[in-house]
Amino acid sequence: MGNRVYTILLFFVLPGLGNLSLRAQESAPLVLTLENTIALAGDSSLEAFRSKNIYMSGYWEYRAFKAARLPSLTLNLTPGQYNRTIVKRYDSESNLDIYRPQQAFEAYGGLSVVQNFDLLGGTFFLNTNVDYLRNFGGNTYTQFSSVPVRIGYQQNLVGYNAFKWEKKIEPLKYEKAKKQLVSDLENTAGLAATCFFNLAMAQAEYDLAVENVGNTDTLYSIGEARYRIASISRSDLLTLKLDRINAVNSLKNADITLKRAAFALTSFLNMDKNTPVRLQLPGYPKTMEISAEKALEEARNNNPDLLGYRQNILEMQREVDRTQKESRFNASVSASVGFNQVAASVAEVYRDPLRQDILSLNVSVPLVDWGVRRGRHNMAKNNLNVTEITARQGEMKIEEDVIMTVGDFNIQKDLIASAEEALDIADDAYAETRRRFMIGKADISALTLSRQRQQAAMRNYISALENYWVSYYKIRKLTLYDFEYNMPLSTTVEVKLKTTYAR
Repeated sequence: MGNRVYTILLFFVLPGLGNLSLRAQESAPLVLTLENTIALAGDSSLEAFRSKNIYMSGYWEYRAFKAARLPSLTLNLTPGQYNRTIVKRYDSESNLDIYRPQQAFEAYGGLSVVQNFDLLGGTFFLNTNVDYLRNFGGNTYTQFSSVPVRIGYQQNLVGYNAFKWEKKIEPLKYEKAKKQLVSDLENTAGLAATCFFNLAMAQAEYDLAVENVGNTDTLYSIGEARYRIASISRSDLLTLKLDRINAVNSLKNADITLKRAAFALTSFLNMDKNTPVRLQLPGYPKTMEISAEKALEEARNNNPDLLGYRQNILEMQREVDRTQKESRFNASVSASVGFNQVAASVAEVYRDPLRQDILSLNVSVPLVDWGVRRGRHNMAKNNLNVTEITARQGEMKIEEDVIMTVGDFNIQKDLIASAEEALDIADDAYAETRRRFMIGKADISALTLSRQRQQAAMRNYISALENYWVSYYKIRKLTLYDFEYNMPLSTTVEVKLKTTYAR
Protein backbone atom coordinates (compact mmCIF):
# COMPACT_ATOMS: atom_id res chain seq x y z
CA MET A 1 0.00 0.00 0.00
CA GLY A 2 1.33 3.45 -0.90
CA ASN A 3 2.49 6.07 1.57
CA ARG A 4 -0.67 8.10 1.05
CA VAL A 5 -2.91 5.19 2.03
CA TYR A 6 -0.89 4.51 5.16
CA THR A 7 -1.09 8.16 6.08
CA ILE A 8 -4.88 8.02 5.85
CA LEU A 9 -5.45 4.62 7.41
CA LEU A 10 -2.91 4.20 10.15
CA PHE A 11 -3.39 7.49 11.96
CA PHE A 12 -6.72 9.25 12.39
CA VAL A 13 -6.22 12.61 14.03
CA LEU A 14 -9.23 14.08 15.74
CA PRO A 15 -9.10 17.83 14.99
CA GLY A 16 -10.59 20.61 17.09
CA LEU A 17 -14.32 19.83 17.26
CA GLY A 18 -15.65 23.33 17.82
CA ASN A 19 -16.80 22.81 21.42
CA LEU A 20 -13.45 21.77 22.85
CA SER A 21 -11.94 24.06 25.42
CA LEU A 22 -8.80 26.06 24.54
CA ARG A 23 -6.75 23.99 26.94
CA ALA A 24 -7.90 20.73 25.34
CA GLN A 25 -7.10 22.09 21.88
CA GLU A 26 -3.59 23.08 22.91
CA SER A 27 -2.80 19.81 24.70
CA ALA A 28 -1.37 16.82 22.87
CA PRO A 29 -4.05 14.36 21.72
CA LEU A 30 -4.44 11.02 23.46
CA VAL A 31 -3.28 8.25 21.12
CA LEU A 32 -5.57 5.24 21.34
CA THR A 33 -5.00 1.86 19.77
CA LEU A 34 -7.74 -0.75 19.80
CA GLU A 35 -5.85 -2.65 22.48
CA ASN A 36 -5.54 0.19 24.99
CA THR A 37 -9.09 1.38 24.18
CA ILE A 38 -10.33 -2.02 25.31
CA ALA A 39 -8.04 -1.91 28.36
CA LEU A 40 -9.46 1.50 29.33
CA ALA A 41 -13.00 0.19 28.86
CA GLY A 42 -12.28 -2.77 31.14
CA ASP A 43 -10.83 -0.53 33.86
CA SER A 44 -12.81 2.70 33.72
CA SER A 45 -16.08 2.35 31.83
CA LEU A 46 -19.40 2.35 33.63
CA GLU A 47 -20.21 -0.98 31.95
CA ALA A 48 -17.15 -2.57 33.56
CA PHE A 49 -17.93 -0.96 36.93
CA ARG A 50 -21.46 -2.38 36.78
CA SER A 51 -20.19 -5.85 35.87
CA LYS A 52 -17.69 -5.90 38.73
CA ASN A 53 -20.32 -4.88 41.26
CA ILE A 54 -22.67 -7.60 40.04
CA TYR A 55 -19.82 -10.07 40.53
CA MET A 56 -19.15 -8.76 44.04
CA SER A 57 -22.79 -9.36 44.95
CA GLY A 58 -22.41 -13.00 43.89
CA TYR A 59 -19.08 -13.24 45.70
CA TRP A 60 -20.51 -12.11 49.04
CA GLU A 61 -23.51 -14.39 48.59
CA TYR A 62 -21.12 -17.30 48.21
CA ARG A 63 -19.12 -16.13 51.22
CA ALA A 64 -22.34 -16.13 53.23
CA PHE A 65 -23.05 -19.71 52.10
CA LYS A 66 -19.56 -20.85 53.15
CA ALA A 67 -19.86 -19.06 56.48
CA ALA A 68 -23.16 -20.83 57.15
CA ARG A 69 -21.30 -24.15 57.01
CA LEU A 70 -19.14 -23.08 59.98
CA PRO A 71 -20.10 -22.84 63.66
CA SER A 72 -21.67 -19.52 64.61
CA LEU A 73 -21.35 -17.93 68.05
CA THR A 74 -24.03 -15.51 69.19
CA LEU A 75 -24.30 -13.40 72.33
CA ASN A 76 -27.86 -12.48 73.39
CA LEU A 77 -28.31 -9.80 76.02
CA THR A 78 -31.17 -8.04 77.72
CA PRO A 79 -29.23 -5.78 80.12
CA GLY A 80 -32.35 -4.50 81.82
CA GLN A 81 -36.12 -4.61 81.56
CA TYR A 82 -38.36 -2.84 84.11
CA ASN A 83 -42.10 -3.59 84.33
CA ARG A 84 -44.63 -1.73 86.46
CA THR A 85 -48.15 -2.80 85.63
CA ILE A 86 -51.40 -4.24 86.87
CA VAL A 87 -51.94 -7.86 85.95
CA LYS A 88 -54.73 -10.35 86.42
CA ARG A 89 -53.95 -13.20 88.83
CA TYR A 90 -55.95 -16.13 90.17
CA ASP A 91 -56.53 -16.10 93.92
CA SER A 92 -56.92 -19.69 95.10
CA GLU A 93 -58.32 -18.71 98.51
CA SER A 94 -61.27 -16.79 97.05
CA ASN A 95 -61.37 -18.80 93.81
CA LEU A 96 -61.45 -15.56 91.83
CA ASP A 97 -59.36 -13.72 89.24
CA ILE A 98 -58.20 -10.45 90.75
CA TYR A 99 -56.02 -7.57 89.57
CA ARG A 100 -52.80 -6.89 91.39
CA PRO A 101 -50.02 -4.34 90.93
CA GLN A 102 -46.65 -5.76 89.95
CA GLN A 103 -43.16 -4.28 89.76
CA ALA A 104 -40.21 -6.25 88.48
CA PHE A 105 -36.76 -5.78 87.01
CA GLU A 106 -35.30 -8.47 84.73
CA ALA A 107 -31.97 -9.03 83.00
CA TYR A 108 -30.82 -11.82 80.68
CA GLY A 109 -27.59 -12.96 79.07
CA GLY A 110 -26.75 -16.00 76.98
CA LEU A 111 -24.22 -17.51 74.59
CA SER A 112 -25.13 -19.98 71.86
CA VAL A 113 -23.13 -21.96 69.32
CA VAL A 114 -24.92 -23.35 66.25
CA GLN A 115 -23.55 -25.80 63.69
CA ASN A 116 -25.51 -26.93 60.63
CA PHE A 117 -25.25 -30.61 59.75
CA ASP A 118 -25.34 -30.82 55.94
CA LEU A 119 -25.62 -34.61 55.70
CA LEU A 120 -29.03 -34.82 57.42
CA GLY A 121 -30.12 -31.20 57.20
CA GLY A 122 -30.34 -30.71 60.97
CA THR A 123 -28.73 -28.29 63.38
CA PHE A 124 -26.61 -28.89 66.49
CA PHE A 125 -26.69 -26.25 69.19
CA LEU A 126 -24.83 -25.57 72.42
CA ASN A 127 -25.85 -22.74 74.75
CA THR A 128 -25.58 -21.31 78.21
CA ASN A 129 -27.58 -18.50 79.88
CA VAL A 130 -28.42 -16.80 83.14
CA ASP A 131 -31.52 -14.78 84.16
CA TYR A 132 -31.97 -12.25 86.95
CA LEU A 133 -35.38 -11.34 88.41
CA ARG A 134 -36.09 -8.76 91.12
CA ASN A 135 -39.68 -8.26 92.35
CA PHE A 136 -40.68 -5.12 94.23
CA GLY A 137 -43.74 -4.33 96.35
CA GLY A 138 -45.23 -6.07 99.38
CA ASN A 139 -43.45 -9.34 98.63
CA THR A 140 -39.92 -8.40 97.58
CA TYR A 141 -37.53 -11.12 96.50
CA THR A 142 -34.63 -11.82 94.14
CA GLN A 143 -34.04 -14.87 91.98
CA PHE A 144 -31.37 -16.11 89.56
CA SER A 145 -31.98 -18.82 87.00
CA SER A 146 -29.19 -20.45 85.03
CA VAL A 147 -28.57 -23.05 82.36
CA PRO A 148 -24.83 -23.73 82.76
CA VAL A 149 -24.74 -25.82 79.60
CA ARG A 150 -27.21 -27.39 77.22
CA ILE A 151 -26.49 -29.34 74.03
CA GLY A 152 -29.11 -30.37 71.54
CA TYR A 153 -30.11 -31.21 68.00
CA GLN A 154 -33.13 -30.36 65.88
CA GLN A 155 -34.10 -32.08 62.66
CA ASN A 156 -36.85 -31.96 60.07
CA LEU A 157 -38.10 -35.51 59.53
CA VAL A 158 -39.93 -35.17 56.22
CA GLY A 159 -36.74 -35.90 54.28
CA TYR A 160 -36.24 -32.54 52.56
CA ASN A 161 -32.68 -31.39 53.16
CA ALA A 162 -32.23 -27.71 52.27
CA PHE A 163 -28.52 -27.82 53.15
CA LYS A 164 -27.88 -30.62 50.62
CA TRP A 165 -29.41 -28.58 47.80
CA GLU A 166 -27.54 -25.43 48.82
CA LYS A 167 -24.31 -27.41 48.67
CA LYS A 168 -25.10 -28.29 45.04
CA ILE A 169 -26.43 -24.93 43.89
CA GLU A 170 -24.36 -22.25 45.64
CA PRO A 171 -20.92 -23.26 44.27
CA LEU A 172 -22.46 -23.41 40.78
CA LYS A 173 -23.96 -19.93 41.27
CA TYR A 174 -20.59 -18.54 42.29
CA GLU A 175 -18.84 -20.21 39.36
CA LYS A 176 -21.46 -18.67 37.08
CA ALA A 177 -20.86 -15.23 38.69
CA LYS A 178 -17.13 -15.50 37.91
CA LYS A 179 -17.75 -16.62 34.36
CA GLN A 180 -20.38 -13.91 33.93
CA LEU A 181 -17.86 -11.25 34.96
CA VAL A 182 -15.40 -12.47 32.32
CA SER A 183 -18.21 -12.62 29.75
CA ASP A 184 -19.39 -9.10 30.63
CA LEU A 185 -15.85 -7.74 30.35
CA GLU A 186 -15.54 -9.35 26.91
CA ASN A 187 -18.88 -7.82 25.97
CA THR A 188 -17.51 -4.47 27.13
CA ALA A 189 -14.48 -5.08 24.90
CA GLY A 190 -16.80 -5.69 21.95
CA LEU A 191 -18.75 -2.49 22.64
CA ALA A 192 -15.48 -0.56 22.96
CA ALA A 193 -14.32 -1.99 19.61
CA THR A 194 -17.58 -0.86 18.00
CA CYS A 195 -17.20 2.68 19.38
CA PHE A 196 -13.56 2.68 18.27
CA PHE A 197 -14.36 1.76 14.69
CA ASN A 198 -17.37 4.09 14.58
CA LEU A 199 -14.99 6.95 15.35
CA ALA A 200 -12.41 5.59 12.88
CA MET A 201 -15.06 5.48 10.16
CA ALA A 202 -16.29 8.96 11.07
CA GLN A 203 -12.73 10.29 10.93
CA ALA A 204 -12.16 8.62 7.56
CA GLU A 205 -15.39 10.11 6.25
CA TYR A 206 -14.32 13.51 7.57
CA ASP A 207 -10.88 13.23 5.95
CA LEU A 208 -12.48 12.20 2.67
CA ALA A 209 -14.92 15.10 2.91
CA VAL A 210 -12.06 17.56 3.48
CA GLU A 211 -10.19 16.08 0.54
CA ASN A 212 -13.34 16.25 -1.62
CA VAL A 213 -13.82 19.94 -0.85
CA GLY A 214 -10.27 20.66 -2.00
CA ASN A 215 -10.56 18.43 -5.07
CA THR A 216 -13.92 19.75 -6.20
CA ASP A 217 -12.78 23.32 -5.72
CA THR A 218 -9.66 22.65 -7.81
CA LEU A 219 -11.65 20.79 -10.46
CA TYR A 220 -14.24 23.54 -10.68
CA SER A 221 -11.50 26.12 -11.20
CA ILE A 222 -10.01 23.95 -13.95
CA GLY A 223 -13.48 23.44 -15.40
CA GLU A 224 -14.08 27.20 -15.56
CA ALA A 225 -10.82 27.65 -17.46
CA ARG A 226 -11.66 24.83 -19.85
CA TYR A 227 -15.23 26.14 -20.31
CA ARG A 228 -13.86 29.52 -21.37
CA ILE A 229 -11.97 27.82 -24.19
CA ALA A 230 -15.00 25.61 -24.99
CA SER A 231 -13.15 22.46 -23.90
CA ILE A 232 -16.14 21.29 -21.82
CA SER A 233 -19.86 21.96 -22.01
CA ARG A 234 -21.89 24.17 -19.69
CA SER A 235 -23.58 21.01 -18.37
CA ASP A 236 -20.21 19.60 -17.29
CA LEU A 237 -19.31 22.92 -15.65
CA LEU A 238 -22.59 22.94 -13.71
CA THR A 239 -21.94 19.35 -12.65
CA LEU A 240 -18.54 20.39 -11.25
CA LYS A 241 -20.16 23.31 -9.42
CA LEU A 242 -22.82 21.01 -7.98
CA ASP A 243 -20.11 18.59 -6.88
CA ARG A 244 -18.36 21.45 -5.05
CA ILE A 245 -21.58 22.48 -3.24
CA ASN A 246 -22.34 18.86 -2.32
CA ALA A 247 -18.79 18.40 -1.04
CA VAL A 248 -19.14 21.40 1.29
CA ASN A 249 -22.47 20.06 2.60
CA SER A 250 -20.98 16.59 3.04
CA LEU A 251 -18.13 18.09 5.06
CA LYS A 252 -20.60 19.74 7.43
CA ASN A 253 -22.48 16.45 7.92
CA ALA A 254 -19.21 14.56 8.39
CA ASP A 255 -18.15 17.07 11.05
CA ILE A 256 -21.38 16.47 12.99
CA THR A 257 -20.98 12.69 12.71
CA LEU A 258 -17.37 12.96 13.86
CA LYS A 259 -18.31 14.94 16.95
CA ARG A 260 -20.98 12.42 17.87
CA ALA A 261 -18.64 9.45 17.40
CA ALA A 262 -15.91 11.13 19.48
CA PHE A 263 -18.42 11.93 22.23
CA ALA A 264 -19.71 8.33 22.19
CA LEU A 265 -16.21 6.87 22.59
CA THR A 266 -15.04 9.23 25.35
CA SER A 267 -18.36 8.79 27.18
CA PHE A 268 -18.11 5.00 26.98
CA LEU A 269 -14.55 5.13 28.34
CA ASN A 270 -15.73 7.48 31.12
CA MET A 271 -13.23 10.12 30.02
CA ASP A 272 -13.41 13.89 29.90
CA LYS A 273 -15.63 14.67 26.92
CA ASN A 274 -13.20 17.38 25.77
CA THR A 275 -10.25 14.99 25.52
CA PRO A 276 -8.71 15.16 22.00
CA VAL A 277 -8.16 11.66 20.68
CA ARG A 278 -6.02 10.18 17.95
CA LEU A 279 -6.83 6.66 16.78
CA GLN A 280 -4.36 4.15 15.43
CA LEU A 281 -6.07 1.47 13.36
CA PRO A 282 -5.12 -2.13 14.15
CA GLY A 283 -4.03 -4.71 11.68
CA TYR A 284 -4.99 -8.31 12.33
CA PRO A 285 -3.18 -10.89 14.48
CA LYS A 286 -0.82 -13.49 13.17
CA THR A 287 -2.43 -16.25 11.15
CA MET A 288 -5.10 -17.74 13.39
CA GLU A 289 -7.72 -20.27 12.34
CA ILE A 290 -10.33 -21.06 15.00
CA SER A 291 -11.83 -24.54 14.98
CA ALA A 292 -15.61 -24.68 15.43
CA GLU A 293 -15.22 -27.93 17.43
CA LYS A 294 -12.72 -26.32 19.80
CA ALA A 295 -14.92 -23.25 20.19
CA LEU A 296 -17.96 -25.41 20.98
CA GLU A 297 -15.98 -27.40 23.55
CA GLU A 298 -14.82 -24.25 25.33
CA ALA A 299 -18.30 -22.71 25.17
CA ARG A 300 -19.80 -25.80 26.84
CA ASN A 301 -17.18 -25.58 29.59
CA ASN A 302 -17.18 -21.84 30.18
CA ASN A 303 -20.27 -20.05 28.85
CA PRO A 304 -22.08 -18.52 31.86
CA ASP A 305 -25.48 -18.90 30.19
CA LEU A 306 -25.00 -22.67 30.07
CA LEU A 307 -24.03 -22.64 33.75
CA GLY A 308 -27.16 -20.58 34.38
CA TYR A 309 -29.29 -23.25 32.68
CA ARG A 310 -27.76 -25.92 34.92
CA GLN A 311 -28.46 -23.75 37.96
CA ASN A 312 -32.10 -23.25 36.92
CA ILE A 313 -32.59 -27.00 36.48
CA LEU A 314 -31.10 -27.72 39.93
CA GLU A 315 -33.35 -25.10 41.52
CA MET A 316 -36.42 -26.63 39.88
CA GLN A 317 -35.33 -30.12 40.98
CA ARG A 318 -34.99 -28.78 44.51
CA GLU A 319 -38.52 -27.41 44.35
CA VAL A 320 -39.86 -30.77 43.09
CA ASP A 321 -38.09 -32.54 45.97
CA ARG A 322 -39.42 -30.07 48.55
CA THR A 323 -43.04 -30.13 47.38
CA GLN A 324 -43.02 -33.91 47.04
CA LYS A 325 -41.89 -34.47 50.62
CA GLU A 326 -44.01 -31.73 52.12
CA SER A 327 -47.12 -33.08 50.36
CA ARG A 328 -47.14 -36.04 52.77
CA PHE A 329 -46.82 -34.56 56.26
CA ASN A 330 -44.57 -32.31 58.28
CA ALA A 331 -42.63 -33.66 61.21
CA SER A 332 -39.69 -32.37 63.21
CA VAL A 333 -37.83 -33.47 66.30
CA SER A 334 -35.82 -31.46 68.80
CA ALA A 335 -33.82 -32.95 71.67
CA SER A 336 -31.49 -31.41 74.23
CA VAL A 337 -29.63 -32.41 77.37
CA GLY A 338 -28.31 -29.98 79.95
CA PHE A 339 -28.57 -28.56 83.44
CA ASN A 340 -30.45 -25.73 85.14
CA GLN A 341 -30.88 -24.24 88.60
CA VAL A 342 -32.71 -21.48 90.47
CA ALA A 343 -31.28 -19.65 93.51
CA ALA A 344 -31.30 -16.37 95.34
CA SER A 345 -27.66 -15.51 94.51
CA VAL A 346 -25.19 -15.92 91.67
CA ALA A 347 -22.99 -18.19 93.72
CA GLU A 348 -25.85 -20.58 94.47
CA VAL A 349 -27.34 -20.64 90.98
CA TYR A 350 -24.39 -22.63 89.61
CA ARG A 351 -24.21 -25.03 92.59
CA ASP A 352 -25.62 -28.55 92.24
CA PRO A 353 -27.45 -27.89 88.96
CA LEU A 354 -30.40 -30.12 88.15
CA ARG A 355 -30.65 -32.27 85.05
CA GLN A 356 -32.65 -30.73 82.20
CA ASP A 357 -33.90 -33.02 79.41
CA ILE A 358 -36.10 -31.81 76.59
CA LEU A 359 -37.50 -33.96 73.79
CA SER A 360 -40.02 -32.58 71.35
CA LEU A 361 -41.71 -34.28 68.40
CA ASN A 362 -44.00 -32.18 66.23
CA VAL A 363 -46.20 -33.70 63.53
CA SER A 364 -48.54 -31.98 61.11
CA VAL A 365 -50.68 -34.22 58.88
CA PRO A 366 -52.84 -32.66 56.15
CA LEU A 367 -56.16 -34.46 56.35
CA VAL A 368 -58.16 -32.31 53.95
CA ASP A 369 -56.44 -29.62 51.89
CA TRP A 370 -58.40 -30.09 48.66
CA GLY A 371 -55.30 -31.03 46.68
CA VAL A 372 -53.30 -27.87 47.47
CA ARG A 373 -50.03 -29.65 48.26
CA ARG A 374 -50.43 -32.12 45.43
CA GLY A 375 -51.09 -29.23 43.07
CA ARG A 376 -47.93 -27.49 44.20
CA HIS A 377 -45.93 -30.66 43.53
CA ASN A 378 -47.43 -31.11 40.05
CA MET A 379 -46.78 -27.45 39.27
CA ALA A 380 -43.14 -27.86 40.35
CA LYS A 381 -42.77 -30.89 38.02
CA ASN A 382 -44.24 -28.95 35.11
CA ASN A 383 -41.93 -26.02 35.83
CA LEU A 384 -38.99 -28.42 35.81
CA ASN A 385 -40.03 -29.73 32.38
CA VAL A 386 -40.33 -26.18 31.03
CA THR A 387 -36.91 -25.28 32.49
CA GLU A 388 -35.25 -28.32 30.91
CA ILE A 389 -36.77 -27.54 27.50
CA THR A 390 -35.76 -23.86 27.79
CA ALA A 391 -32.23 -24.90 28.73
CA ARG A 392 -31.98 -27.19 25.71
CA GLN A 393 -33.25 -24.45 23.40
CA GLY A 394 -30.73 -22.02 24.91
CA GLU A 395 -27.90 -24.51 24.46
CA MET A 396 -28.81 -25.02 20.81
CA LYS A 397 -28.96 -21.24 20.27
CA ILE A 398 -25.50 -20.77 21.82
CA GLU A 399 -24.05 -23.62 19.75
CA GLU A 400 -25.51 -22.12 16.59
CA ASP A 401 -24.17 -18.69 17.52
CA VAL A 402 -20.70 -20.11 18.14
CA ILE A 403 -20.59 -21.98 14.83
CA MET A 404 -21.86 -19.02 12.81
CA THR A 405 -19.55 -16.51 14.50
CA VAL A 406 -16.50 -18.75 14.05
CA GLY A 407 -17.43 -19.20 10.38
CA ASP A 408 -17.74 -15.44 9.92
CA PHE A 409 -14.45 -14.81 11.70
CA ASN A 410 -12.47 -17.32 9.65
CA ILE A 411 -13.36 -15.58 6.38
CA GLN A 412 -12.78 -12.04 7.69
CA LYS A 413 -8.99 -12.27 7.32
CA ASP A 414 -9.32 -12.91 3.59
CA LEU A 415 -11.86 -10.10 3.30
CA ILE A 416 -9.43 -7.66 4.95
CA ALA A 417 -6.68 -8.61 2.51
CA SER A 418 -9.11 -8.24 -0.39
CA ALA A 419 -10.35 -4.88 0.88
CA GLU A 420 -6.78 -3.69 1.34
CA GLU A 421 -5.91 -4.66 -2.24
CA ALA A 422 -9.10 -3.01 -3.55
CA LEU A 423 -8.18 0.20 -1.71
CA ASP A 424 -4.74 0.26 -3.36
CA ILE A 425 -6.29 -0.24 -6.77
CA ALA A 426 -9.03 2.34 -6.20
CA ASP A 427 -6.52 4.90 -4.97
CA ASP A 428 -4.28 4.42 -8.02
CA ALA A 429 -7.30 4.44 -10.36
CA TYR A 430 -8.60 7.72 -8.95
CA ALA A 431 -5.17 9.37 -9.19
CA GLU A 432 -4.86 8.26 -12.82
CA THR A 433 -8.43 9.34 -13.73
CA ARG A 434 -7.91 12.72 -12.09
CA ARG A 435 -4.67 13.20 -14.06
CA ARG A 436 -6.39 12.26 -17.30
CA PHE A 437 -9.30 14.62 -16.55
CA MET A 438 -6.92 17.54 -16.07
CA ILE A 439 -5.41 16.96 -19.50
CA GLY A 440 -8.83 16.49 -21.08
CA LYS A 441 -8.70 12.75 -21.70
CA ALA A 442 -11.44 11.78 -19.20
CA ASP A 443 -14.90 13.20 -18.70
CA ILE A 444 -16.59 14.29 -15.48
CA SER A 445 -18.63 11.09 -15.20
CA ALA A 446 -15.50 8.93 -15.18
CA LEU A 447 -13.91 11.17 -12.54
CA THR A 448 -16.96 11.12 -10.30
CA LEU A 449 -17.29 7.33 -10.57
CA SER A 450 -13.60 6.84 -9.80
CA ARG A 451 -13.84 9.06 -6.71
CA GLN A 452 -16.90 7.20 -5.46
CA ARG A 453 -15.10 3.89 -5.89
CA GLN A 454 -12.12 5.17 -3.93
CA GLN A 455 -14.35 6.31 -1.07
CA ALA A 456 -16.28 3.01 -1.09
CA ALA A 457 -12.99 1.10 -0.95
CA MET A 458 -11.90 3.13 2.09
CA ARG A 459 -15.19 2.40 3.87
CA ASN A 460 -15.02 -1.29 2.99
CA TYR A 461 -11.52 -1.60 4.40
CA ILE A 462 -12.47 -0.07 7.75
CA SER A 463 -15.67 -2.14 7.85
CA ALA A 464 -13.67 -5.31 7.19
CA LEU A 465 -11.35 -4.49 10.09
CA GLU A 466 -14.31 -3.78 12.35
CA ASN A 467 -16.08 -7.02 11.41
CA TYR A 468 -12.92 -8.98 12.06
CA TRP A 469 -12.31 -7.59 15.54
CA VAL A 470 -15.96 -7.52 16.62
CA SER A 471 -16.27 -11.19 15.58
CA TYR A 472 -13.07 -12.00 17.45
CA TYR A 473 -14.31 -10.50 20.71
CA LYS A 474 -17.72 -12.07 20.27
CA ILE A 475 -16.07 -15.50 20.03
CA ARG A 476 -14.12 -14.72 23.19
CA LYS A 477 -17.35 -13.71 24.91
CA LEU A 478 -19.14 -16.91 23.86
CA THR A 479 -16.27 -19.26 24.77
CA LEU A 480 -14.30 -17.30 27.41
CA TYR A 481 -11.18 -18.61 25.71
CA ASP A 482 -8.16 -16.79 24.28
CA PHE A 483 -7.46 -18.57 20.97
CA GLU A 484 -4.41 -16.43 20.26
CA TYR A 485 -2.58 -17.68 23.39
CA ASN A 486 -4.55 -20.94 23.85
CA MET A 487 -5.67 -20.35 27.43
CA PRO A 488 -8.98 -19.75 29.24
CA LEU A 489 -9.71 -16.09 29.87
CA SER A 490 -10.73 -16.93 33.43
CA THR A 491 -7.12 -17.89 34.22
CA THR A 492 -5.92 -14.30 34.25
CA VAL A 493 -9.17 -12.92 35.66
CA GLU A 494 -9.06 -15.38 38.60
CA VAL A 495 -5.75 -13.88 39.74
CA LYS A 496 -7.15 -10.38 39.42
CA LEU A 497 -10.28 -11.34 41.37
CA LYS A 498 -8.24 -12.68 44.27
CA THR A 499 -5.96 -9.65 44.45
CA THR A 500 -8.41 -6.85 43.63
CA TYR A 501 -12.15 -7.48 43.81
CA ALA A 502 -12.47 -9.89 46.72
CA ARG A 503 -10.75 -7.93 49.43
